[in-house]
Amino acid sequence: MWHRLLLVVLCFFFVAKESAAPALGADRPNIVWIVSEDNSKHYLKLFDKDGAATPNIDKLAEQGFVFPNAFSNSPVCSVARTTLATSVYAPRLGTQYHRRAKMATLPQGWKMFPAYLREAGYYTTNNSKKDYNAVEGKGVWDESSRKASWRNRKDKAQPFFHMESHGASHESSLHFNENTHRNQKTATDPDKVKVFPYHPDTPLFRYTVARYHDRIKEIDNIVGRTVAKLKDDGVLEDTFIFYFGDHGGVLPRGKGYIQESGLNVPLVIRVPENFKHLVDGKPGTRQQGFVEFVDFGATALHLAGVEVPKHFDGEPFLGKGVSMAEVNKRNEAFGYADRFDEKYEMVRSLRRGKYKYLRYYQGYYPDALQNNYRYRMLAYKEWRQLWKQGKLNAVQKQFFEAKPAEALYDIEADPHETKNLAGDPSHKEKLLELRKALRARVKSLNDLSFYPESVMVDEAMNDPVAFGKKHRHWIDDFVDVADFALLPTDEALPKLRKVIASENPWARYWAFTACAMIGRDAKPLADVATQALNDDEPLVRLRAVEFLAIATEHDPRPAIKHILKTSDDYLTAAITLNSVAYFQDFLGYDFNLKASDVKAKGNSVSRRLEYLTGKPAPKPKRNKNKNKSNN
Repeated sequence: MWHRLLLVVLCFFFVAKESAAPALGADRPNIVWIVSEDNSKHYLKLFDKDGAATPNIDKLAEQGFVFPNAFSNSPVCSVARTTLATSVYAPRLGTQYHRRAKMATLPQGWKMFPAYLREAGYYTTNNSKKDYNAVEGKGVWDESSRKASWRNRKDKAQPFFHMESHGASHESSLHFNENTHRNQKTATDPDKVKVFPYHPDTPLFRYTVARYHDRIKEIDNIVGRTVAKLKDDGVLEDTFIFYFGDHGGVLPRGKGYIQESGLNVPLVIRVPENFKHLVDGKPGTRQQGFVEFVDFGATALHLAGVEVPKHFDGEPFLGKGVSMAEVNKRNEAFGYADRFDEKYEMVRSLRRGKYKYLRYYQGYYPDALQNNYRYRMLAYKEWRQLWKQGKLNAVQKQFFEAKPAEALYDIEADPHETKNLAGDPSHKEKLLELRKALRARVKSLNDLSFYPESVMVDEAMNDPVAFGKKHRHWIDDFVDVADFALLPTDEALPKLRKVIASENPWARYWAFTACAMIGRDAKPLADVATQALNDDEPLVRLRAVEFLAIATEHDPRPAIKHILKTSDDYLTAAITLNSVAYFQDFLGYDFNLKASDVKAKGNSVSRRLEYLTGKPAPKPKRNKNKNKSNN
């Protein structure tokens, strides 16, 4: 009898003890990324008082963290998403061009970060946009499709990583026509929105802003629906939810531009009840530390207890052992902008604290240089028309003017980057500090954009990282040559004259690029530039003639037409046609081009010809030629 009594007492003891203990969740957290396309933080009231209300995203913030200093490293989707997937800066990996002419191959042993999660037992799904500029490799996703969901895993106890992208806020949502503008009302009152100071305050711009606020509200509804699904499945309190934009945008001077409007994304992370022990910091707070897209994959791995690969450029900002106090000391973000479809330019940026430094390596190209996709938007077209009519103020017309080699902005005092402090003596020390820091950054990456894209496609894309390492000393030299444009003219010109005599064509290429940035003050080098019009390398001839046209009003048309007529490399042609658009729209040269004037074919070439000739260009035939576009 006493044996039975003892058994009952023991059972009661263990049952009581079990019921007193907290319910245990999953062993490892789930992670969900909800990504909205093409919107910077400036369109959400959670981040900007003039933004749209987002109650569902706000609720995530109440149960987690807001990161006002979160940055895409690039202001366009394919480059930004490849950076996210690889946790490697694009100029190091050869993935910095939108859209890629040829896929970059990851070095042996490197993988996109979801593959490491999958190897660790996670169910990985993507719904559904990829848009990578690198070869994906095997084992990244269990499923990637419009039907992909954590709900499809067979074992409901299996932890999952799920990414979903939503195009309701995409740039194309603002590609409406005049009839829509006149007749389709927006839920947001156009009279109550605020127009950015660099935009003209017109009814069309107000309507465009209001329409975009409507799109942000739809994104908020989507976030709410995803959270509801997680709750219905009983996994909400086991799941970290990241909401963020895939880069900035999307009104003019947002997407495709390296200002904060193109890079500073909204980031909100909900912390689940069962995994609060993995994070430091009080829920419902704003964390001021700078986090970049290269950090996101590293953070996902760390939260999952997976070792972060040593080749990652990013560092975790959440997870066991990560101090939020230390995260909040992080104050740097690196940005890059190269080719966007057919529009070429090379820009690098470094944000450090409240200061933003921009290095325009080809700043003689105005930001307004034609990009066919951008100019589908009526607001872009109106902005350009008002500029041609002389109806813009000094800030609004900056978009249509040549840029200096470098710019410095105080983001706290000037959040829209309209007042360049680079020439202000009181900011000289900060300018020199950030100039030096950015120069060191691009050298440390073996920044592959110091070779033209045509060279990259021909020689590097099978292993761009190895190519960069092999050519690092040349890249360092090219960086220094480009930076001669930052020196006093009397120091720069003798150095440039010496480099122009180099046997390396890309040293000569950057020397003439620097001359074009210096402009008329570099006129004493016109003699060697004239000689370079016979250079064996077409792109050296192109940069030389750009310099001559800017500094001496030399007619660029004969030299440029000869390059187009004789070069069979479509990227060389695309780079040259970029210059044609510049000369035609901003320096007044009419080239009267026909499609037959251009020997090489490719999609970037076709886009330029469509604009320059006013006629749809013949689409290139698909073939296996390494120099053909696969846009």
